[in-house]
This record gives sequence, structure tokens and C-alpha cells, in this order.
Amino acid sequence: PEAAGLMHGAIEAFAQQFAYVVRHLLRAKPWRDTERIVVGGGMRDSQYGELSIARAGVILKGEGIKVELLPIRKHPDDAGLVGAAHLAPSWIFGRYDGILAVDIGGTNIRAGLVKLDLKRAPDFSKASVWKRELWRHADEKPSRTEAVERLVAMLGKLVGLAEKEDFRLAPFIGIGCPGRISSDGSIARGAQNLPGNWEASGFNLPKMLAEQIPLIGKHETVIVMHNDAVTQGLSEVPFMRDVTHWGVLTIGPGLGNARFTNRNPPDKD
Repeated sequence: PEAAGLMHGAIEAFAQQFAYVVRHLLRAKPWRDTERIVVGGGMRDSQYGELSIARAGVILKGEGIKVELLPIRKHPDDAGLVGAAHLAPSWIFGRYDGILAVDIGGTNIRAGLVKLDLKRAPDFSKASVWKRELWRHADEKPSRTEAVERLVAMLGKLVGLAEKEDFRLAPFIGIGCPGRISSDGSIARGAQNLPGNWEASGFNLPKMLAEQIPLIGKHETVIVMHNDAVTQGLSEVPFMRDVTHWGVLTIGPGLGNARFTNRNPPDKD
């Protein structure tokens, strides 16, 4: 009973602080009229995390704030990888079985082969991570160069697996990375938890990967990098047709967020 009481107290304390963050976020102009928020990152990957999210939602409802808080649908290790499929150009759809995806975090770097499964669901609702590689870089404290080299090796291994299994791999790599990502693929700010200086003016991860992996199959590799909260949120796109404005919060070494607006009217069926 004493241990249970301690855990309930911790859940309540976190839920109160989380509700405080959401409350102030919803007051910001870009977040007004948000109907639903999904919560990703490491916080979501535990029963206590899910209870904290649910409790924060109850607190907000008790204050008359009409927003739904839910754990992100995919496992947090998979959400950012699956969401990267939404970054891909439309010409790859129908011609390939899947893509390469990368989720870079302050503790881990994940890479995976994302199976699109478009025959079953053209809206990506059945997309899943087919094969994966995980490296906990926080344990080794590598330099930036070593981190990039390790990522290239992880991607190379996945390309080899795809060839071996006759998996039609698109010449595309989608990347989710912390920080404010510029249009040229450089990182303007917010990458302080990554190994080395990823905000340096001469560093551009997509360009470096394109040099190391110029071709996938017989075609030139296309690489798109976006903020990691955005890519996690994109994994929820197929399941957000019933609302107009929704967002994602990712809780890990930092607090990431992204707000989305559906272009088409909500499907209320």
C-alpha cells in the first residue's frame, strides 16, 4: 500500500504539471481550437505514463477545457518511423513495398524498414515497422562523426535485409530529428541533446547520407528530414479524420510539439 500510494502521488504530481503545460499551450494562438492531442515519446511507453496522460485529461475536462488527451496509437519506438512514410513523394506509392525511416533521439537512434501495406489501406493506417535497428548512443557518448557513421551502417544493413528478402525498397529515406529543421535540411536550433554539434553551419545530415548512400537499387536516393515530433504526429493522420485541429506532444529528454489542421472537413461517419 505504501508503494502504491507513492506511485499514485507521482502520477498525480506529473498529471498536474502536464495539465499546466497543455493549458498554457492551448492559449497560444497557433494551438487554439485544438480538439485532440496525442502524447508520444518515452513517457507514453508505460502504464504509469498512460495513467498520467489520462489523469491530465480529466483535470482539464474538470476545468471546462474541451480537449481530448490520448497516448499515441503506435508504440513510441515505431511512431516516428511509420510517420516518416508521410514525408515520401507520391511517386513511390504503388511501386514499392516500403521505405527506410530514421528516428533520431537524445538517447537512441532508430532505423527501420517501414512496410507501407497500401493494398490493405491506402491511407497508411496499416503501415508498420517490418525490420528495425536500434542504437543507444547515450551509453557510448560518440562524436557526431561516429554517430553518422553508425547510422549509415544501420541503414546499409537494412538495405541488405530488403534485398535478401526480396522486399521492394523505395529509394527514399525519411528522417525525424529533434530541433527546428530548415528547408535545406540543416538544424537551426534544438539539437543540444544529440551527440556533438548538430547545429553547426557546415553540418547537413541529409546531404551526408546522400553522399554515403547515393543509390538504393538503381535509383538516386531521396532524403527528407523533419522535426521528430512532426513525424510522430504524422503516424496519427489516418485516425484523425473526425477532427479539424489536432496536435502531438512528445515527452522525452525534451518536450516536442506539433499542431496539425486537416484540409478536408472532418468525416463524422
